[in-house]
Amino acid sequence: MTFSFDAALVWLDLAGVFFFAVSGSLLAARKQFDIIGSLLLASVVSLGGGVIRDIILNTGPPAAFSNPAYVAPPLLATVLVYFLFSSVQRYTSLLILFDAGGLALFCISGTLKALSAGMNPVAAVLLGVTTAVGGGLLRDITANEVPQLFDPKDLYALPAFTGAALTAVLWVSGVFNPATASAVAAVVFAFRVTAWRRSWHVPLAVRGWHRLGLDMSEYKARD
Repeated sequence: MTFSFDAALVWLDLAGVFFFAVSGSLLAARKQFDIIGSLLLASVVSLGGGVIRDIILNTGPPAAFSNPAYVAPPLLATVLVYFLFSSVQRYTSLLILFDAGGLALFCISGTLKALSAGMNPVAAVLLGVTTAVGGGLLRDITANEVPQLFDPKDLYALPAFTGAALTAVLWVSGVFNPATASAVAAVVFAFRVTAWRRSWHVPLAVRGWHRLGLDMSEYKARD
């Protein structure tokens, strides 16, 4: 039973790695990076969140460095984007779709790994969110993009919180299984994509500020 759970967790993790890796290679192609830059960006986004998770859990070397299988998804994503990007670059939503897929899978696998390591549900949810958003944050910073995590006109962390919280509740209730995991992933994916398409957002840090923010010169003039 333990082996089956561990094996399923690895496959879930690898699927998330692949989705995030494709998003990294797509962004690299859009930025006109060379193929080495594409591979590095794909590796940063797909492995970064998991490395942060495993370091926090302190259960030994991060899976990305101890399991050779984690090298395959970034390589595959880089090759696929290299050959296919010229035919898909018109679809600007493709990056969001793959990013949403990675987000949905990583918030689940990160929470599960934390719970199986003995963390309490609240801490496990926080680590699941960190796992889900960490790689995307590193990707956007590396590519000199405004991180989606901090974009006031988009929702990024909230779908991850939703998925991590649902995973923890299902685990504690004893009803977490492949079917419920698939349902959670579908909810997170739909939440993320719908929020992006409909420009959903949460209130700004200060009540009364405009969504686009104040120009700094205008702010100083009002001070």
